[in-house]
Amino acid sequence: MSTTATSPVPGKPFKPQPGTPHADKNRKQTVSAKPVTWKLPVTLMALAVVAFIFFGLMGPQATAKFGISSGGDFFQLPAIEVPAFLTGIVLSVALLGLAGYAMFLKTKNTRPPRWLPAVFTVLFVVAFLIWVVGGARTPSISLAGLIAGSVTLAVPIVFGSLSGVLCERAGVVNIAIEGQLLGGAFTAAIVASMTDNPYLGLLAAAVAGALVSMVLAVFSIKYVVNQIIVGVVLNVLISGLTGFLFSTVMQANKEMFNSPGRLPIIEIPVLSSIPVIGPILFKQSVVGYLMYVAVAVIWIALFKTKWGLRVRAVGEHPQAADTLGIKVNATRFWNVTLGGAVAGIGGSFFTLVAIDSFTKEISGGRGFIALAAMILGRWNPIGAFFAALLFGFADNLQSIVTIIGTPVPSQFMAMLPYVVTVFAVAGLVGRSRPPAADGIPYVKG
Repeated sequence: MSTTATSPVPGKPFKPQPGTPHADKNRKQTVSAKPVTWKLPVTLMALAVVAFIFFGLMGPQATAKFGISSGGDFFQLPAIEVPAFLTGIVLSVALLGLAGYAMFLKTKNTRPPRWLPAVFTVLFVVAFLIWVVGGARTPSISLAGLIAGSVTLAVPIVFGSLSGVLCERAGVVNIAIEGQLLGGAFTAAIVASMTDNPYLGLLAAAVAGALVSMVLAVFSIKYVVNQIIVGVVLNVLISGLTGFLFSTVMQANKEMFNSPGRLPIIEIPVLSSIPVIGPILFKQSVVGYLMYVAVAVIWIALFKTKWGLRVRAVGEHPQAADTLGIKVNATRFWNVTLGGAVAGIGGSFFTLVAIDSFTKEISGGRGFIALAAMILGRWNPIGAFFAALLFGFADNLQSIVTIIGTPVPSQFMAMLPYVVTVFAVAGLVGRSRPPAADGIPYVKG
């Protein structure tokens, strides 16, 4: 038995009714026909041309040496030595090939596969690193030290970005990360000094960060004040308050109020001696180990639990969440408080791990860097973690290139992560979309 679809009105085209096979087929074709923009192919090609000119044609003639093992490793691996000029040519040609492939796919109206920008980024970073090291007075660096130092410098940025993820996934913009880090650093220093116990200082830092977040939550959620304005005011308030107390209290009696001591570095036997990954994963302070735990726990909680589903529902569509019985504002309040506690722990890194005292503006703007890492990581804990590592890598690399005497200005190294962030926010390396209700207060009824 066969059926024939005909138009009920002669001379007019047939329009299938919703639910029929013809309508479903047409709907799928309409949804899948998304235009492919030139942004990504053009960006990749521009970077590839820059790489070919500077890393390839103008590359140094020396041999770049990268040490892998350190003196305390369980077994020693030989250093990697590569000719900078030849390697730069090969890598830049590979980058041109990837960019050309992306443009070819655009002419076919086909989206580039996800691996393409990832592979392009890795090759570009490797080529850049060889170019920097090969052109230095001492063309040799410790790759293990570079990576380990990058992770260490990224610790407070990771905690700050996780705080932003927790808040903004629930629909509250957290500009006050800088204040939370600074408050945690100050409280950790003064409590650890007075009790002669850095672990109590670590706990007090979490409480301080939570208190700062509670102020943000009360004004932005209960009194519906603009969230960005409240966050900026809190940053200025905490900066002024900690600066005043530092000058009047800490400096007056440093032994009593500003000698917190340091959290010990905990080495896991054998595992900490594995080349490269050993010092990163198994030779950390308590704060360093808590960083890995926090990233894993928050990711699992947000994407694999009922609590996380409710939080994401509140951040995407609070009205729908409210109709299902979820207390929208209560969920936001406790998420913001939890985010502040996480940022406070990150702030304790400055005074309990990095150095053993508090100074004015010790956070150094890393709260804003954490906000950028959160955006670059697309509001995902794992993405924010790797984005924070990028900032830590650039921060550590600019110190190393100064020591080895490379002609590349350190200021240029410092600005690279921000340029990447601008590209990410602009959608040049992939679309970055915040939760739909992010920054929008919810008033029931």
